[in-house]
Amino acid sequence: MTILDRYIIKKILSTFFYVVLILVAIITVIDITEKVDKFTKNNLGVEMVLGYYLDFIPWIAGLLTPITVFISVVYVTSRMAAHTEIIAILSSGVSFKRLLVPYLIASFVIATITFFLNGWIIPKSNQDRLLFEMQYFQNNNTYYRQNIHMQIEPNVYLFMGSFNNQNNVGIQFSLERFDQNRLIEKISADNIKWDSVKQKWTLSNWKKKMVDSLFTVRTGFTSTPFTINGESMDTTLAVTPNDFDNSNRNFDGLTINELTEHIKKMKFRGATGVEIYEVEKQIRFASPFTVFVLVFMGVIVSARKSRGGTGFQIALGFLLSFIFILFFTMTRTYAETGALSPFLAAWLPNTVFGIISMGMYKYVPR
Repeated sequence: MTILDRYIIKKILSTFFYVVLILVAIITVIDITEKVDKFTKNNLGVEMVLGYYLDFIPWIAGLLTPITVFISVVYVTSRMAAHTEIIAILSSGVSFKRLLVPYLIASFVIATITFFLNGWIIPKSNQDRLLFEMQYFQNNNTYYRQNIHMQIEPNVYLFMGSFNNQNNVGIQFSLERFDQNRLIEKISADNIKWDSVKQKWTLSNWKKKMVDSLFTVRTGFTSTPFTINGESMDTTLAVTPNDFDNSNRNFDGLTINELTEHIKKMKFRGATGVEIYEVEKQIRFASPFTVFVLVFMGVIVSARKSRGGTGFQIALGFLLSFIFILFFTMTRTYAETGALSPFLAAWLPNTVFGIISMGMYKYVPR
């Protein structure tokens, strides 16, 4: 590594962390002003507020990383171009490809840190942040979910009129089991309660209706359903009270390993909404490569010396950042609704902007 490499790497990393610090500070101040009434209303002490923002700041920093690294590279490179440093480097015999080496090294450092933070460290702090927000900001510490429809296993469907997480009780419960689109069993109960000691559900005033499907298949005649009932019965279901949690963006509190396990569980149940978690998992793997793509584009955009100074390059950098965010948001939204593959949604922005950068690379003066 040459002196020039260390110089560029130092400039990029120092500018990146400075920009992150400034943006996080601004967002934090704005967030405090918006939530100060809620802090006062809930009589929250300084220690609790400080603990919340110790979890809030890493989350915001992780969200801003791809864009801040792009802005930092544009700023550093445009300043070097304005001071004729880029021209001097290229005139000394250094090729443009060789000039990109320190940028790629800095990208690798940032991408590696970001991957481990977003994959394992920040989700742990997000668990406390989400719990804090649910309790004090959203008034959801006690919630009542209504009209719950859920597929808990293949061909097994659960319904509850409502569920209260305060006492873990659901009312108007029913569980239907199908075989080749034919109802073969239905369990209904006035209410269902979670027993934390037995780790089971207790049904009250239950009724079980069964149909002998084998008799129907063998004889061709429709069998007569028979029903049994009782006052109380313990049963094991492939759900717990946590599965009825209504917290928003709860995937933010899951590590990559936990996301993988959660996706497997949802697919086993045949549950809907698994695309949201698959998109999040793919994005966490794609984010490090996003850093490389944006750094490469940032160098190309700002390497040319402009007579008007660095303002135009920086403005162009912000414009491209906005376009990237818009494109990324669109693909994610389509994937979460099932209209686009989660893998494609996570990697399409990198692919498209990578191709655009390669096209722009042909016109860079070198």
